[in-house]
Amino acid sequence: MTDELVHYEVNRGIATITLDSPHNRNALSKQLMRELRDHLATATGTAEVRAIVLTHTGPVFCSGMDLKEAAASAGNIDDQGVNAFPELLENIWTCDKPVVARLAGPARAGGMGIVAACDISIAVDSASFALTEVRIGLAPAIISVTLLPRLLPRAAHELFLTGETFDAARAKDVGLLNSVVPADQLDAEVTRYTDMLAKGSPVALAATKEMLTRERSTNLKAEFAEMQALSAKLFAGPEAQEGFASFIQKRPASWVPQD
Repeated sequence: MTDELVHYEVNRGIATITLDSPHNRNALSKQLMRELRDHLATATGTAEVRAIVLTHTGPVFCSGMDLKEAAASAGNIDDQGVNAFPELLENIWTCDKPVVARLAGPARAGGMGIVAACDISIAVDSASFALTEVRIGLAPAIISVTLLPRLLPRAAHELFLTGETFDAARAKDVGLLNSVVPADQLDAEVTRYTDMLAKGSPVALAATKEMLTRERSTNLKAEFAEMQALSAKLFAGPEAQEGFASFIQKRPASWVPQD
């Protein structure tokens, strides 16, 4: 039996999905993408799960596509996993639960697409990043779908075209990361974010994620009408009623995990 490359566990409502293929720097092999997709589906379909943390073993978060595997199946796009990767990024982007990336090391190419697809991304200050596709005759095409909404336009042109390696501080400055911390503070920072996310109601978090990722209409009147309908629906829902009651009674809402 092939060893598992992606692990899954749930603790106090937080699902942790761990890439565990350090021999190839957690490259996006077909097996790794398949297992990551399946674990994301499990987390999404589990009511107990409030947020998802995507992390890794070994010194590298993700090095991008498994080039050795891709080269061995050159000419067969399906075998290269090219079709599976867009689906994986879309699953992260549209997941109705917040997804937090925890980077204890660098990310490259497709790994950066995953970082961008997550709602919140936290990295150690020693992490580095690069979009090196142009240097091997490729373009960062698929990952541009998640990266371009995150990156400042000038920075995107520079980093996509030059393939330059840049550090975590710059990654935060250009919009790829939310937080950069020393290695000994990484877990505490991730927990700080997941604790905040767990205070949000499941329905409200899902609705907010959908609102954040939906395609915007250029019709302002239609936009306001749709958002007014969403607001009214949430106001009338049971979670909002519980939220109002908990506020008035000065107690945690029923969905907040208790120690």
